[in-house]
Amino acid sequence: MLLRYMGTLGSQVMCDNIPGLINKQRQLCRQHPKVMQAIGAGIKNWIGECQHQFRNHRWNCNTMAREHNLFGRLLHRNLMQFKEDWIFVSGSREAAFVYAISSAGMVHTLTRACSQGELDSCSCDPGKKGTSRDAKGSFDWGGCSDHVDHAIKFSQLFIDAKERKERDARALMNLHNNRAGRKAVKRFMNLECKCHGVSGSCSVRTCWLAMADFRQTGDYLRKKYNNAIQVVMNQYGTGFTSTYRMFKRPTKNDLVYFEDSPDYCLGDHESGSVGTGGRVCNRTSRGADSCEVMCCGRGYDTSRMSRTVKCECKFLWCCAVHCRDCHEEVDVHTCKAQSTT
Repeated sequence: MLLRYMGTLGSQVMCDNIPGLINKQRQLCRQHPKVMQAIGAGIKNWIGECQHQFRNHRWNCNTMAREHNLFGRLLHRNLMQFKEDWIFVSGSREAAFVYAISSAGMVHTLTRACSQGELDSCSCDPGKKGTSRDAKGSFDWGGCSDHVDHAIKFSQLFIDAKERKERDARALMNLHNNRAGRKAVKRFMNLECKCHGVSGSCSVRTCWLAMADFRQTGDYLRKKYNNAIQVVMNQYGTGFTSTYRMFKRPTKNDLVYFEDSPDYCLGDHESGSVGTGGRVCNRTSRGADSCEVMCCGRGYDTSRMSRTVKCECKFLWCCAVHCRDCHEEVDVHTCKAQSTT
């Protein structure tokens, strides 16, 4: 009893000291401290996914990497605070992507934690019982189906709480993109099966639903970012219409934004841009990672660096590859910093 009381008291102190939470979110935090710890541990994964998707672009999620103190030392970052710190005052398509990838990341993290038995409040999907059918015939539900619906429900309660309190144009935009992110995870649930029967005849199958790797969700949302729809709030304040009549009306799967993005060439706190000074660029590329585009016409510096790479690799029968470590000198090109004059 004493340990339970101390644990409850600890979670209350922990949740009361997180900046940026509204009362509903603090309540959920106090009620589910292990869930919040799981979320904190997973934040680095979807920050990394965002940085991977935009690694060759002027905006590369680098402002997401700021360290924040979430739940003391228990969690790595403050989800709400990092959003508020760098989700720019403008309603850009980058902001739309971040809300979507963050919501998707929370769903993916919590679903995985449920399936792995890390949380007391959930486990495998209890609804996947008995028999069912697919294109190959009937099968028995077995194994551990990922309980994505439970994770979606909690993520919606926690993340959307603040936006539902505001109910302005930006809040509607955030709610829309949050939902698009959650739906993206469920989109890539896969039916995995194990065969049973004489000599592997697969006369009986046991199947379960499993999430795909988060990279698939990241790739999907990156495409949605490319095709994001610029919108304005309708006259009733309940939804959106496209800014340009020739464009389609946004669906629940689309990302939406209000304002054009800055060019991200120069550091600007108001727009969430840290600039491209010091970024590595590709001198021979003609794409977004080229020195001409990445450096915004400021030019670049070249330095000589030594690196170790695998070389002279040989395949050995049956199942091994042996390589040597080779040292080589390479030119590294980095964008010049913006002028301070």
